[in-house]
Amino acid sequence: MPANIDILFEDNHLLLINKPAGIPSQSDLTLDDSALDLAKSYIKKEYKKPGNVFVGLTHRLDRPVSGLLMLCKTSKALARMSQQFKNRTIEKSYLAIVDNIVEKQFYHLENYLIKDRKKNIARVVSKATKNAKHAEMYVEKMSAFGGATLLCIKPVTGRSHQIRVQLSSIGLPIIGDVKYGGNRHVNRRAICLHSHMLSFDHPVKKNRITIHCMPYQHHWNPFGQLLARIPNQ
Repeated sequence: MPANIDILFEDNHLLLINKPAGIPSQSDLTLDDSALDLAKSYIKKEYKKPGNVFVGLTHRLDRPVSGLLMLCKTSKALARMSQQFKNRTIEKSYLAIVDNIVEKQFYHLENYLIKDRKKNIARVVSKATKNAKHAEMYVEKMSAFGGATLLCIKPVTGRSHQIRVQLSSIGLPIIGDVKYGGNRHVNRRAICLHSHMLSFDHPVKKNRITIHCMPYQHHWNPFGQLLARIPNQ
């Protein structure tokens, strides 16, 4: 693995990493190295495996989003973890910094979204819109500093660009996310959205595992006072 990708948990079945912003979860039209490609290279080299190695992706993070990404090293683990995501028994949370002072302590957001795949952008639409998908999440204000607010987001559903578009829809665009109304560039390949926590049942041992991951990339540095006010685990 490159030095800027952290392995947070690994056993015979799972590999959880801290994906840097700017790297796609899996290969796309750019043909840039993806987190999936890098994981396969790591396993092949670390365990001296000949030929192709199996690594499965259970979920995805947008390219400009950093943080916890779960990969599976066996097809059995992939099937079982994918089912947990489908059944919504996996708990997950994200950290986001938005370019406003947020007044409310809690939000419960429910919307219907549709994805424009040609433009790679999601929109909030009415429930009656054809192919619209329900999107739901809970938002908690953690801290505020310098005209920005740190939020903790717990999504119920897992729609494409969900957190980004739902926050933007209430006037709270994520810093750096110019696609959804953010007006600060922190890094052209990154936004201030980070996958912070995953809690799940191990696919074989069945014990509950909770992994936390704090952002480390430099575009979060100006907001260190905000991050310092939340626990690391």
